[in-house]
Amino acid sequence: MDISFKRITIDDVDDFLELERTVDGSSIYSAMTDRREAIEEIAKNTVYFIEKDNNVVGNISYEIKDLKVSYISGLMVVPQFQGQGIGKQAMVIILGELKDLGMETIELVTHPRNIKALMIYLSLGFELSGWKDNCFGDGEPRVKMIKRQSII
Repeated sequence: MDISFKRITIDDVDDFLELERTVDGSSIYSAMTDRREAIEEIAKNTVYFIEKDNNVVGNISYEIKDLKVSYISGLMVVPQFQGQGIGKQAMVIILGELKDLGMETIELVTHPRNIKALMIYLSLGFELSGWKDNCFGDGEPRVKMIKRQSII
């Protein structure tokens, strides 16, 4: 299976919001539905549409926190494309990109009941590093995860 990325710009904000709304209402994913918040996310972070067979099937984003530390701020695959390995493949690509940028520490948070995401992250070398109550103001907790990658 091959996926590709398309960098999201401010011009894509409506398409980005429409995509996020496909998973709105889930207790394990805090969908971005506010236009101002979405514009800020796109301006502040590197955000990509995930494409497969000319279809947008999800999005993935990261923030550079400092010279060696980055934060995976989002990974979402629309429901009808879940279970096909798209999320893991997207993470592998992003981890490679972050390594090329010199990132030695990658952080993320995920819902403790999002077993599929937890399994992907653990299989890619992330470790549990903490807990955050009401992380996104949605009343739901998140587990913090961290991966340290050596730069060769």
